[in-house]
Amino acid sequence: MAKNGFIVLDENDWRDATPEQRDWMIYKTLKSMDGRLQALEGKSMFNRVCMSIGAVVGGMIGGIGAVLGMGK
Repeated sequence: MAKNGFIVLDENDWRDATPEQRDWMIYKTLKSMDGRLQALEGKSMFNRVCMSIGAVVGGMIGGIGAVLGMGK
């Protein structure tokens, strides 16, 4: 049933499951989704930090280039 970390159910799995099994399937799916969302949110903060550092470094390089260009 699991494929690449995702919980994949087809109609036969759902139809043949008891209500308790269905509740468990829903719970496991929601827990999996929660973990994946937390991982994505963590990556977005890392990406923002990297972009900010890149902007600062780019600004410094551009500023140095402007100062050197003004001297000519």
